[in-house]
Amino acid sequence: MELTNTEPNAPLRVLVALASYGSSNDRYLDRLIHEYQSMTFDVVDIVIVSNIEKRPATGIECLVGLPDQNPWSLPFAHKKLFADRVDRYDIFIYSEDDILITEKNVRAFLDTAAVLHDNEIAGFLRIEKSATGEANYPDVHAYFHWDTATVRSRGGFTLANFTNEHAACYVLTQVQLEKAIKSGGFLVDPHEGKYDLLCAAATDPYVQCGYKKLIPISHIDEFTVHHLSNKYIGRVGVNASELRTQIIALLQNSQPHSAEITLFNTETRLWHCAYSKDYYEPVCQEVTSAIPNGACSVLSIGCGWGATEISLVERGMRVVAVPLDTVISSSAALRGVELVYGDFRHARATIDVEKFDCVLYLNVLHLIPNPVEVLSLFADVGGLHASFIVQSPNMRCIPAIWRNMRNRRFEKQGDYESTGVHLTSVGKVREWCRSAGLVVDRTVGILHRRAAILSGVSSGNAGLSMSPEFVTVARKAEAFAQFGSRREDALV
Repeated sequence: MELTNTEPNAPLRVLVALASYGSSNDRYLDRLIHEYQSMTFDVVDIVIVSNIEKRPATGIECLVGLPDQNPWSLPFAHKKLFADRVDRYDIFIYSEDDILITEKNVRAFLDTAAVLHDNEIAGFLRIEKSATGEANYPDVHAYFHWDTATVRSRGGFTLANFTNEHAACYVLTQVQLEKAIKSGGFLVDPHEGKYDLLCAAATDPYVQCGYKKLIPISHIDEFTVHHLSNKYIGRVGVNASELRTQIIALLQNSQPHSAEITLFNTETRLWHCAYSKDYYEPVCQEVTSAIPNGACSVLSIGCGWGATEISLVERGMRVVAVPLDTVISSSAALRGVELVYGDFRHARATIDVEKFDCVLYLNVLHLIPNPVEVLSLFADVGGLHASFIVQSPNMRCIPAIWRNMRNRRFEKQGDYESTGVHLTSVGKVREWCRSAGLVVDRTVGILHRRAAILSGVSSGNAGLSMSPEFVTVARKAEAFAQFGSRREDALV
């Protein structure tokens, strides 16, 4: 890639834009300013974009004003600044006011820029640190994951795309910024879609300007930036051990003939990617309690990081899982979960004549193009007494309907071709099971957190109508005919 003023010993001019709303993060802002002012580049100019006047140090410029009436639009204020001054600087850094980017980070970025292709940009992951020094990586959560098909080598770096482009910051060279501006996707009004309004501005270079964000996993420590507020510790993110295990698996994927299979498209095209598969699902008590007491073997279809599967191994069960990809379930494999790689048909052929006491589908069927086909494909791996447990979002529950009304989002849910998701309800899952030769035994709602008062009736109409998720337990039709149902559940 062509760079500006990056020859050895050439002066480098850096423009830093820091988005700082109100005064609550001023202590972090002071830390950032000190860091930038200590850098050894020829020029480092700092501009704060804010809703209020700020002059925390000499030589600091402050631009006051919001792009529109929404306070969350503030991050977009830096874009015009960068465009107006694109010909005056070599490096452009944007971040929120609690993201610590060091000179080491910037130097590493420049090293990668010299070897990346024209449509590739090195990016960062945020790191947080607890009071005891333990690391947390908050960007690794929800439906975000490593794209195993993007692992590549550039110069001395191995890089991969992480599907969460948001790290509350980015760095661009002058050439990269010029290209982003010319793309038409940089100088845009405040907007949201995949990301909310607060996050979208920091992701536009990748989402809207034609660049691919790649994280140098072979040099991960140089591409982590400290989120000084540490606000997500204990709430969102993974620890250093989990991240390290995933990166080791990614580095193995960089070798010839390594697997690049993704089981199915896990991300929807709904507003904010609603109903996408959560790769880091916690153990669900409604799921584990539905597994028969005498079950010794479990097959899990569409395993993420494997919290539920690991908990079953710890209970003494044999657990076999068909993972979402070759990376996400690496920790589960280290803790006793047996993995079967490949697409659905290849996995089924690998299992061959094995029988399981229980088959799990944890929030996957609504994302698969043909749920009945997959249910049918694995129907015969269960013995006569096997349970088939389906966890699914309840898109017709009252909280979901209210959320769509509040956000004025009325996408055509159920049109899989355009949204990447089936409209699911208790009745729809029952229909899928019936078409696959299974009969529903019972359904249990997973109540909305504000509906705890209904916990005693979660399997009835009232409970299911307030349950954003539910768990359906089905059995083979012949078993149902022989032994009957333990309990009929109501539909919503």
